[in-house]
Amino acid sequence: EVGPVINKKGFDKIVEQIEDAKAKGATVLAGGTTNHSVEKGFFFINPTVLGNVTHDMNIMQEETFGPVAPIVSFKTYEEAVEIANNTPFGLAAYFFTDNYKRGIFFQENLDFGILGWNDGLPSTAQAPFGGMKESGIGSEGGIEGIQPYLETKYLSIGNI
Repeated sequence: EVGPVINKKGFDKIVEQIEDAKAKGATVLAGGTTNHSVEKGFFFINPTVLGNVTHDMNIMQEETFGPVAPIVSFKTYEEAVEIANNTPFGLAAYFFTDNYKRGIFFQENLDFGILGWNDGLPSTAQAPFGGMKESGIGSEGGIEGIQPYLETKYLSIGNI
């Protein structure tokens, strides 16, 4: 099940991103429709998969907080990383592989604060939550989340 988008502003942004992608040549492979209860204050967007997505589309230039998966073609893994990193944002990225060396390559080269390796939902309360670039500074959760609230004391003892 997929719940509603948080508010009308978020809903409108996602709908605009889908429409912009379609106008620029993307194909809707699944979903792409909205629930017609917007007038009642319910902002549902059906999970959407877009194919033939290119870098000039808004969906690739803006953070999307909704159920939309843009599919971008690539020829090499290096190109895939270049495409993924070519954004001012860096909250989360996901990759799927059964090849250990390839997984290490992606985790070392993707500039995102949260990475899901064969995991579409990598966030847990025990893990740090935070992005890179324009997607936030610092982390919440995990041991990393408490660090900003702690004071470090350094003690050097000389010859007693």
